[in-house]
Amino acid sequence: MLAVAALVAAPAGAQQAFPDPSPLPAPVEPPPEGVIDQLAITEADLRMTVPVSIADGSPWPFVIDTGSERTVLSIELAQRLDLPRGPMRRVTTMAGTAPAPTARVPDLQVGSIAIGEIEAPVFTRANLGAIGMLGIDALQGHKVAIDFDRDTMTLVPSRKRRRPPPRRDEIVVVARSLYGQLIVTDARWRNHKIAVVLDTGSPLTIGNAALLRLGQRPPPNLGSVTMIAVTGAPIPADSYRLDRLEIGGVSFLGVPVVIADVAPFHKFGLTDRPALLLGMNALRLFRSVDIDFANRTIVLKLPRDTQAGARGFGR
Repeated sequence: MLAVAALVAAPAGAQQAFPDPSPLPAPVEPPPEGVIDQLAITEADLRMTVPVSIADGSPWPFVIDTGSERTVLSIELAQRLDLPRGPMRRVTTMAGTAPAPTARVPDLQVGSIAIGEIEAPVFTRANLGAIGMLGIDALQGHKVAIDFDRDTMTLVPSRKRRRPPPRRDEIVVVARSLYGQLIVTDARWRNHKIAVVLDTGSPLTIGNAALLRLGQRPPPNLGSVTMIAVTGAPIPADSYRLDRLEIGGVSFLGVPVVIADVAPFHKFGLTDRPALLLGMNALRLFRSVDIDFANRTIVLKLPRDTQAGARGFGR
């Protein structure tokens, strides 16, 4: 069972308020000594997360999710911090559109970056796959730096500037912005142009059905998988292995891709156009990835064993 935590929320202007049927459960107090804490930070929480403080409290490990318009919290964290309840909102998850409760988050802080107060949808930690996830609303004007050599992820301020020439071991990809997400158009598969959305909140790379229709024969089938949306809804799909997926002149060799017409493709207008949500399994092929929202650029550092001038690599 593979969990996919990426979520795309409806734009503020399109959100709908729902009746307020019941309050969130009572705040969860830290458990007595010797009792397992449902918010205990596991080894998985310590990898590829950033420390986020809420209302000057102790930091919590949040995943950075470049595929989500909104920052989201686990219900367990909202209960623990006794956050004020917000209105019900309609959000678009991988499985489709659904109402979700929200919490009002005051004074959210990431290192030296003050995000301020936000209204965050909340989901159970088991379905979310994290204690919390920072979305596009917290990332605008900043740069996400992912260092796979050190297994670290950081968020730093950025500003518009002239792009320096790339180093020999780097590829710089210019993207366009749609609903705040960065969409790469300099991408191809089987000599056809495709659209690529970077989705650091998903462990998997997901393609739409239009991608699979390119060419005369489908790529090798790796079997069936079931993804789980943040609402807990199952999403059955098939997995394939793509060869020669090209992004910014770099060829990815043998990238596993799950094919499913998930809701974000519809939101981005990519139902009929071949497209990918590029997840962490593909991004990990690089030594590091810098996603600069202020300059709409993505800097990919090639692996050390990639020879100068070589443009293809993979597992």
